Amino acid sequence: MFVAGDVAWVLMATGLVLMMTVPALALFYGGLVRANNLLSVLMQCVAIAALASVLWLAVAYSLAFAEGNAFIGDLSKAFLLSVARDSAWPGTKIPETAFFMFQMTFAIITPALIVGAYVERIKFAAVLLFSALWLVLVYAPVAHWVWGGGWLANMGTLDFAGGIVVHVTAGVSALVIAAMLGPRKGFPDHVQPPHAPWLTMIGATMLWVGWFGFNAGSALAANHDATMALLVTHVSAATASLVWMILEWTKFGKPSLVGFVTGTIAGLATITPASGYVGPLAALVIGVAAGIVCFYAVPFVKNRLRVDDSLDVLAVHGVGGATGTLLLAFLVSLPGGVGYAEGMTMGGQFAAQAVGVGVVAVFSAVLTWIIVKVTKALVGLRVDAQTETEGLDYAEHGEVGYNL
Repeated sequence: MFVAGDVAWVLMATGLVLMMTVPALALFYGGLVRANNLLSVLMQCVAIAALASVLWLAVAYSLAFAEGNAFIGDLSKAFLLSVARDSAWPGTKIPETAFFMFQMTFAIITPALIVGAYVERIKFAAVLLFSALWLVLVYAPVAHWVWGGGWLANMGTLDFAGGIVVHVTAGVSALVIAAMLGPRKGFPDHVQPPHAPWLTMIGATMLWVGWFGFNAGSALAANHDATMALLVTHVSAATASLVWMILEWTKFGKPSLVGFVTGTIAGLATITPASGYVGPLAALVIGVAAGIVCFYAVPFVKNRLRVDDSLDVLAVHGVGGATGTLLLAFLVSLPGGVGYAEGMTMGGQFAAQAVGVGVVAVFSAVLTWIIVKVTKALVGLRVDAQTETEGLDYAEHGEVGYNL
């Protein structure tokens, strides 16, 4: 009934994706903030991991992957009470419990990505309430639309590992909450630089490794789709890193470590929706696009939109995920790609991709606005000015990141 190699690979991929949040994302974000906010970022990431895990078991998995209707799943899989120990996930040779755990790690990292938008100025209680509501009301429905047999899947929208489900939802929601929360003191011209770029580099390279589980694991089997997804993920990340470095070197005269690894994450986010569908040549194209588009999206958000999306969640994840989702329509027919589904044309595929990106972006923005309003009314949103100046570590958690 089960294929041992497939089960082993999905279990390994699950561990890799969990590593992407704790510790990888926590370290990546932690190095980018002031020293007196490091612990608060680590706490936010690890707390979201635990909270999302329990909510996934209780209700979110069922809403995302139970049958339901075209827009939302039902509650038949709540707490996995109706899932037999030896039941297989349809269309695979793995237990449903393995699929449940693998998808749980996606549900963990997606709200954790939004942390980058509100660091250094948000109440911890607001982080918990916002993340819980967002997971159930935004992430679970969108996951159902794309991966749970919902309406976007039925119209042919492709998203292999989360360009829409993870990166567009998180990126757009990050912009909304950052705008509603307001900028950090000194934004945009007097924000303090990252306190530990070396920590950010460690987190980013752990994300790079973990992303192999993210993308290649989404094949749900140890097969040729998984190996190609892994290959193109690496190529895109490497290419985008070099492109970002060249652009930064040309514009500012020096290539920075933080810039280089930001390019890495951009390349990873951009290849994600296409990773199981395209070949190596397409990965090079996507990597170049990721490096260029996301590089210029960063100053656009902060300088043109004047929104303090502090760690560039929209510019890197949202814009990257959307870019890869749209480019997929033109690249699946290149060598190594899967080609178009029967009856599907390039134009039709692009339309399906564009509808997916557009509708999910609007849905995420509207629901996030409502969730932020509810969160603010119930527990408040922003810390006071003195706490922001002194840092969140001791004020919110009674500890500090460094005892020197």
